[in-house]
Amino acid sequence: MSGTLNKVMLIGHLGDDVKMHYFDGGGSIGRFPLATNESYLNKSSGEKINNTEWHNIVLRNKAAEICEKYLSKGDKIYIEGRIKTRKWTGEDGNDRYSTEIIVNEFTFLSTKKEDSSVSESSNSSSENLDAPTTGIDDLPF
Repeated sequence: MSGTLNKVMLIGHLGDDVKMHYFDGGGSIGRFPLATNESYLNKSSGEKINNTEWHNIVLRNKAAEICEKYLSKGDKIYIEGRIKTRKWTGEDGNDRYSTEIIVNEFTFLSTKKEDSSVSESSNSSSENLDAPTTGIDDLPF
């Protein structure tokens, strides 16, 4: 091990739908902006302050295709990945930088498609007892 770590964990909401780009060799890349919010109370004024941080999210191949299919603007997602900064020269000749989160793992926390398929009456149905579930209730602690 090299003694360094580049790991990011984010929970946020998509700021737009996943935008896909397909390559000639069959690969693909998906991108979307992710908003994370922080709020705190200004001690001197008593005012609630909200800050939104925007992250450029990048997924590759199958992961990108899955997110494009199931996610849309406003959906909530958990992401694990690494930070990567790209450098290029702008039209004006100056260096430009873009910081991205390259996704390794993700978990859907809410999607409109999931929400529309869940009915309250399904909770009392015995045929759903063996259905796989995900969420905070499944954590071992």
